[in-house]
Amino acid sequence: MKVIGIVGSLRPGGNTEYALRRVLGKVQAAGLETELLTLHDKTILPCRGCGGCRSKGACVQEDDLGPILDKMKEADSIIVGSPVYFSSASPALMSLLDRAGYVLRSSGSTFAGKVGAPVVVGRRAGHNFTFAQLLLWYFINEFVIPGSTYWNVVFGGAAGARDAEKDEEGLRTLDRFADNLVTALRKLRS
Repeated sequence: MKVIGIVGSLRPGGNTEYALRRVLGKVQAAGLETELLTLHDKTILPCRGCGGCRSKGACVQEDDLGPILDKMKEADSIIVGSPVYFSSASPALMSLLDRAGYVLRSSGSTFAGKVGAPVVVGRRAGHNFTFAQLLLWYFINEFVIPGSTYWNVVFGGAAGARDAEKDEEGLRTLDRFADNLVTALRKLRS
């Protein structure tokens, strides 16, 4: 079973990446294969609404989306992480999710039955809106969504800093989420 984590932050090595590495570390320690993808070095254009994916089964824009889509199709589980941008997910991550949703739904329910959920990193506020925004993407794409003891939110804000390491409750929440994700995958795939 393969679990991928997609870091939607444009800051390499920051709090969002730290949070996803923590989740993937727990998943890997449980014996599952993991891979971390980052968007900070990728160009993901926004959806143009052209409808080309409906006729071609692939996005007609040329950027870094294709290889990420291939990994999303192959994975049993997808976790996305985003910092809070004005009470919303990062534009790069939303461009990826919007286009992935349109492209992969045009060829059937590619995500149906996969397991996943979002992880959000907020400095102070807006995290609930961002978490809900991302969670709705999982619901409309027919994912199985494991819960935790709280929402998958960690607090941290300074650029390049590891403020997230200090949020003990948030980290416990992520650890429990990772455990539940592994349990859900094993039950669904057995």
